Amino acid sequence: MAAPNGAADPTLHLPRILCLHGGGTNARIFRMQCRSLSRSLAPHFRLAYAEAPFVSESPGPDVLSVYADYGPFKRWLRWLPEHDHPTDDADAVRALDGALDAAIRADDALGADGPWVGLLGFSQGAKMVASLLFRAQVLAESGGGGGGGVGAGAGLSSGGGAGSSSDGGGGALGGSGGSVVSSIRWRFAVILAGRSPIVSLVDPSVFSSPLLADPSEFGLHAPPDLMEVARGRHILKLPTIHVHGLSDPGLPLHRDLLDSYCDPATARLVEWDGAHRLPLKATDVNPVVEQMLEVARETGALKE
Repeated sequence: MAAPNGAADPTLHLPRILCLHGGGTNARIFRMQCRSLSRSLAPHFRLAYAEAPFVSESPGPDVLSVYADYGPFKRWLRWLPEHDHPTDDADAVRALDGALDAAIRADDALGADGPWVGLLGFSQGAKMVASLLFRAQVLAESGGGGGGGVGAGAGLSSGGGAGSSSDGGGGALGGSGGSVVSSIRWRFAVILAGRSPIVSLVDPSVFSSPLLADPSEFGLHAPPDLMEVARGRHILKLPTIHVHGLSDPGLPLHRDLLDSYCDPATARLVEWDGAHRLPLKATDVNPVVEQMLEVARETGALKE
């Protein structure tokens, strides 16, 4: 973010949060949608915005009414069978990680050097940040470092990180190099209107569950297996903050992500009187910011 009057950007050395837009929008639009959150978080965090790798054949809900001139529109995953999308899971994750790496490197190039600590996403981007945090959890538990992806070794696309934010990684699928995003030690995720299920970004040789969706698909292959549910291997245990609009048509699926995929001991919920959009008013934004600051301090992401 630019500083006024040519002054040094005061956020350059702050802890950083990687922000993922919803399906059918883009990073430019999401920056505008996050303006109230960004303003409130500016004393504590630097926000960087990633652009999804896949062109969206259709804009997201209500996008055209406000942002019709702000295309092209992008998506992280497909939600319709006719979407042009990689049919191979490894190819899909390689593209996803490549887009996230590009955002990380672009922010580094601006002179930012704070550690990457958190993820924030809205709608499809929220599903993605939950999935990225789950990948970090699985790879840490398996000894694969801060993260990893599907493929050979620890994950589909993994490797060294940026600066002090990296805790290691694994081999990339097909030996295509290392992913920065997969090696970062993510501390928490802010999930705004994110729906179930979590998407698997981990090599099946490291972790596999029928309760996770494939990145090349648009849902689960079969109804949940009760035995697999009871095993609880699909539960995200790293800290999450869920933000639900009580007038959002997708609220049941947002609640399912919270209730069925996240550990109640580490998940927090903020509800507000809104539809499928980001909160803008201070009365709606402040509770989200308060929860983020609490979690950041508890996890050591923020030392104030």
